[in-house]
Amino acid sequence: MTKVSRPRTAAERQARVAEILRRLDQAYPNAQCALVHKDAWQLLVATILSAQCTDKRVNMVTPELFRKYPTIRDFAAARQQVLEQDIRSTGFFRNKAKSLIGAAKTILAEFGGKVPQTMEEMLRLPGVARKTANVVLGTAFGKATGIVVDTHVQRIARRLDLTKEKDPAKIEQDLMKTIPQEKWIVFSHQLIHHGRETCYARKPACYRCILETICYAKDKTPF
Repeated sequence: MTKVSRPRTAAERQARVAEILRRLDQAYPNAQCALVHKDAWQLLVATILSAQCTDKRVNMVTPELFRKYPTIRDFAAARQQVLEQDIRSTGFFRNKAKSLIGAAKTILAEFGGKVPQTMEEMLRLPGVARKTANVVLGTAFGKATGIVVDTHVQRIARRLDLTKEKDPAKIEQDLMKTIPQEKWIVFSHQLIHHGRETCYARKPACYRCILETICYAKDKTPF
């Protein structure tokens, strides 16, 4: 295991961040959102369902869900108890069903039936907080309004000493100050992929980590 010294100056810290981004680009050049979708609405639905649930499980549920409810109007007209059973396997299905129906109704009533494209408007949708809004705005519309902070991003950002915060909102603010805005969208996708493939919550696979030589996390595992 490589012993890594911490950068001492602002220039050294900036150079380290640039190297982290370079290595992530090299390892995950085409990193994309893992949630399967055809448009912004489907991505919004999938992202709401992904709370406390794996993307793999969501991707198993959504094909049949979108066949049964092909449009936003279909979701708005859905009976909550029925929709709950349709998404039951994703967990927290009552709250998620309520959010999906509420979001659909709000989009129809306030946004002409189209998913809004600003953070302010996205946050008016039931069940949507910054993480969900960032996913949709970044992936569906290519708008870098923030950085998606899921459990992988939260864990790896702390391990890489890009933040010392534990609250996702504060972590996002730290990352937005450190990561160039043109990298915000792909950066979160890259960290999510890295968390799934290498930087596990328990016993990270440091022996094959592309960032091992510039990482000084306390819980690094020996080779």
